[in-house]
Amino acid sequence: MSVNDSKNKQSMIDNNQSETSQQAQLVHLDPWQKLKEYTDSRIALGRAGCSIPTKPLLKFQLDHAEAKDAVLQDLDIDALIDNLSKTCQVTFKDMDTESMAQTKDCAELDQQEKESSNEVWELFKVASQTEDKSEYLKRPDWGRLLSEDCAEKLARFGTDKSYDVLIVLGDGLSARAIEENGPKLVAELLPLFKAEGWRIAPLVIATGSRVALGDKVAKRLNTKMLVMLIGERPGLSSPDSLGIYYTWDAQAASHDAMRNCISNVRAAGLPINMAASRLLALMKKSAELKLSGVDLKDEQELPTLDQSQPAIKLL
Repeated sequence: MSVNDSKNKQSMIDNNQSETSQQAQLVHLDPWQKLKEYTDSRIALGRAGCSIPTKPLLKFQLDHAEAKDAVLQDLDIDALIDNLSKTCQVTFKDMDTESMAQTKDCAELDQQEKESSNEVWELFKVASQTEDKSEYLKRPDWGRLLSEDCAEKLARFGTDKSYDVLIVLGDGLSARAIEENGPKLVAELLPLFKAEGWRIAPLVIATGSRVALGDKVAKRLNTKMLVMLIGERPGLSSPDSLGIYYTWDAQAASHDAMRNCISNVRAAGLPINMAASRLLALMKKSAELKLSGVDLKDEQELPTLDQSQPAIKLL
């Protein structure tokens, strides 16, 4: 460690000690300070004079910046596919590339797939009618519609085919949520769907997407059960929150009352394994009743809190 590094480190320690000492003198803590252990919400910030302390103010500015970045960040499709392949232990066949290949090239690719130890899963990349983030934010109706090229591509592929389950990964309002949580959730769902004997459609990755975009994809691929995984609108403590929207027999005219939503899937929210379990229970009930949405109730029992931990007492 250089002399300058040592001096900087000591300066930081001195500043932290000074700040801690000043905080003890200037910051007035709230009586419900203990409740901060149970939530990321901005409670019990304390006060310094007639204002909030500097530390929570800076934390608010950081969280606001992260939420803004989550909305404006573009989905890194290549990195997402690579992560999905490793996490799910599958080899993806890019159908956009396949459609442009010659017959002899397809035969060579098929031979390579047979030699691969991983399962092969077909993949489509689609886009909405929005051209960029600005249009996406200003025209949510365009984010619900497939581009003409993508609509035709899916319709051609879906002719004379039908599936039980379709998974669509959409960037939505937080590409970060899909990049961080999508591969893990898909890896959790795949064995559950296979155990049910369901026919799984090609995986679809959608950009510029709103929730209803998945309905148009499911309709063209003739799929009964649509699982739309999409980045949710970031909160100031949840820039990485993923939402699951499930629809039975999705149609172009499907609306929100026809969907079931499982929200806040992330490390600091609903655990991925629990979200997958809840979704599977909904889908099995949905397949039995032939419906989804407000008429389909989530009746799964969630694990109870560990009683050895201190309980939250109401004030």
